[in-house]
Amino acid sequence: MIRQFFASRLLTDFTQFMISEEFPLTIEADVLCSDLQSTVNWIRANKIELLKKLEIHGALLLRGFPLHSAEDFDSCLKALNLENFTYAESLSNAVRNNKTERVFTANEAPPDVEIFLHHEMAQTPIYPTKLIFFCEKASEEGGATPLCQSDKLLDLLVQNIPMFVGDLEKKGVQYKNVMPASADLKSGQGRSWQDTLGVNSQEEAEVRLASLGYGWEWLDCQNLRVTTPVLSAIRKLANGRKVFFNQLIAAYRGWKDSRNEGKNTILYGDGTNIPDAAMQVVFELSESITFDHRWREGDIVLVDNFLVMHGRRPYQGTRKVLASLSR
Repeated sequence: MIRQFFASRLLTDFTQFMISEEFPLTIEADVLCSDLQSTVNWIRANKIELLKKLEIHGALLLRGFPLHSAEDFDSCLKALNLENFTYAESLSNAVRNNKTERVFTANEAPPDVEIFLHHEMAQTPIYPTKLIFFCEKASEEGGATPLCQSDKLLDLLVQNIPMFVGDLEKKGVQYKNVMPASADLKSGQGRSWQDTLGVNSQEEAEVRLASLGYGWEWLDCQNLRVTTPVLSAIRKLANGRKVFFNQLIAAYRGWKDSRNEGKNTILYGDGTNIPDAAMQVVFELSESITFDHRWREGDIVLVDNFLVMHGRRPYQGTRKVLASLSR
């Protein structure tokens, strides 16, 4: 059962409430936040405490606030005053469309494509620390956002497959991905190499890739195969918590399109294969502790990108979930 707190009381004394262990922590609006401006004022006044709660719980749900559009969401983001991490500067594989400077669509992949659990951009050397999602329109069926606590998952993996965890810590991981020459809207990884790298030519792409430590190979139709530098798969946070911080689940299960084939997109850092059997255990354990957030219009969900993985369930009808990233 999710504990609910009320905005009117939070504004006067946020710290009087005992911290709940439920996930995600839910904060529900009361009559005090009756319009956009009062909501923005409340967020600005409670920013510090909200971020403290996020650091502890990994995910916060703000529900029942009078928010209806990308512009409303943008106003709330400005009240939080976090450093913006733009889609343009990211190395995200996903096709997205900007609504404002801070706000973009979460992923333009078709509704029947599942986006599996991942830490945002953990397959790159450049990633955000926080994600903020907003529901402009909930889908008629499906479309939940799965949330999984990566520290708890790591504890389960250590109990069940400790040698695999040891190999991940010792060797690290690499990811291989073929980027198209033009956007592929049928794929969850369909962003073009020009847009991903922020370049206009193959020569510029090679310069950018070299600066990032990537390997590359030009393929037919001007598609581009890239191999990341060795990246960590287990991350130790400043407070000592360890987390399963990577894109292994999403890559293995979901990087499947006309150019890529799941299991062939991930390797240990020494170039050897990651065992299928170990990955099956990862899938099962992660699903066993995953919470599916079912959207209501106006919901805002804040996610600590180091503590919590997220994804997207398939859906039917129209679904408009917007996103913003911060450093």
